[in-house]
Amino acid sequence: MIPGDNNKKRLAAELLIEDEALRDGLQMESEIFSLDEKLELYRLLESSGIRRIQVGSFVHPKVVPQMADTDELIKAIGKTSGTLLTALILNEKGLERALDSGVSHLSMSVSASDTHSKKNAGKPAHEALDSMTQLITRAVREGVSVRAGLQCSFGCVYEGTIDPDTIIRGITRMTETGASEVNLADTAGMASPYSVRDLVKRVGDELPEILISLHLHDTTGQGLANMFAGYEAGVRIFDTAAGGLGGCPFVKGAAGNVPTEDAVNMFESMGVATGIELDALCKAVDFLETRLGRALPGRMSRIMKEARCD
Repeated sequence: MIPGDNNKKRLAAELLIEDEALRDGLQMESEIFSLDEKLELYRLLESSGIRRIQVGSFVHPKVVPQMADTDELIKAIGKTSGTLLTALILNEKGLERALDSGVSHLSMSVSASDTHSKKNAGKPAHEALDSMTQLITRAVREGVSVRAGLQCSFGCVYEGTIDPDTIIRGITRMTETGASEVNLADTAGMASPYSVRDLVKRVGDELPEILISLHLHDTTGQGLANMFAGYEAGVRIFDTAAGGLGGCPFVKGAAGNVPTEDAVNMFESMGVATGIELDALCKAVDFLETRLGRALPGRMSRIMKEARCD
């Protein structure tokens, strides 16, 4: 469903793809990437034309050791031109670290599922939401641009379907604190094109002034179809990860993200400009596959590699 005039204010001026290989991608890997390796991956992603890169999360290093040096990475990257650095926080300690690092954009999210929230944040969903609204208020007051997110927006493997009214209440509370964008996350990979279309429309109708982004996992192989459904419903900001790397350590069976290169190919084949150079992006995928010693789920890198060999 193409949005009507009353919803146009919530659309980004153009398509924006946020790559999260450095955060959502690496957090699932047991072998720790060095700071230099993360810098190399960042530079490969940046050089391909990606304009927003989530470089890490400010979480407890014992829980997610791969993210222990997010502060150092942001400082090592330094000032950027044309690429916005962003990071994820889940609690007050994370916000303190983020503010000290100098990052200017944050993704601040909670879960709509009690069970997932307890596993991910150590507290029930309503308590996590209460805490996060206070943190968003502080971050905005400190001059940080905030994207408010709701994990498990399309369902939870532990609890099943999440009531859309729960999503609306959570998103509304977070936007009232000053968040400029809301992110609907398919953390468990349970979304379908219809559920994406319906929830995006519902949120857009309730909050017509806010930007909506989608974080989609490809657990059941519907990632690109869900992305297309979101695009038709009016979404212009999507999270992806080079190679399809990633998943959630607190969701049983959660697969990786939609591969950035496959999303770029889909949109470009539709005549929708992404600003991302596919050949350059595939170098980042090559780097990851070499470093990890295995092929990643993304298709376009493999297709282009085979084409070069012909």
